[in-house]
Amino acid sequence: MSIYDKLFPPKVYKLSGGKEVSQKRSRAPIYVILVLAMSILSIKVTAFNPTTLVARGNQFFVILGKMFPPNTGYFGSIVDPILDTIKMSLLGSAIGSILCVPFAMLASTNVCKNRVVVTLMRLIFSIIRTLPTLVSALIATFIFGLGTIAGTTAIAVFSFSYIGKILYEEIETVDMGAFEAMEAMGATRTQAFISSIVPQVLPSFLSNSLYNFEGNVRYAAVLGYVGAGGIGLILNEQLGWREYPNVGMILVVLFVTVFCIESISRWARKKLV
Repeated sequence: MSIYDKLFPPKVYKLSGGKEVSQKRSRAPIYVILVLAMSILSIKVTAFNPTTLVARGNQFFVILGKMFPPNTGYFGSIVDPILDTIKMSLLGSAIGSILCVPFAMLASTNVCKNRVVVTLMRLIFSIIRTLPTLVSALIATFIFGLGTIAGTTAIAVFSFSYIGKILYEEIETVDMGAFEAMEAMGATRTQAFISSIVPQVLPSFLSNSLYNFEGNVRYAAVLGYVGAGGIGLILNEQLGWREYPNVGMILVVLFVTVFCIESISRWARKKLV
């Protein structure tokens, strides 16, 4: 019996036949206390002040009001950066999603029987996934210089880890009958994987890749803050100059672009799944 059960004894019910059954007390109070304690600690560590939030929160709407009506004359300066953002997202998503396939295969316990390799592959996915996209973009700018190639690289790294984790988890849920049959007929493990497992995971893989792409369009919008190109570059520039009508136009174009991509992606995912 645990300490909690000793402090809060279980409820005992006596049945009509004379038999007694006990029901343990709910652990919910412990969880509530832990959440409250962590919240209080977080407030002290971050110096969060609700009074400041209430007093200054209206400034958000003041700045938002300065952005509208947006400056439509600035639209011509947005076209090329928004196209760069889409190209960065599309290329980075495609590269990352394709490159992760062999690694996901080696990270699946039902395909790869070597525990060391499986653990190593999963560790690689975990390490890369913990690296923020902005940090990846910043490192890429040091390597490749300022521009869209740095943003594309950062998006590819994120897509590699994100799609890779989802993919190896899906591979582990497939029916292995056809895979084992092909191996018994003399096919290599790679041949059996391509012929028997890929058709099973392909619809969900494409669906997840499309979802990842539409998310990357939003992420790519802020990569310009570290010089990785795209619409984030001019967004940071116009905010720095306090050109709020131009910022409003950038946000409108970005909203319309993301909405269109999400609508097309949603339609495509319904056809795939």
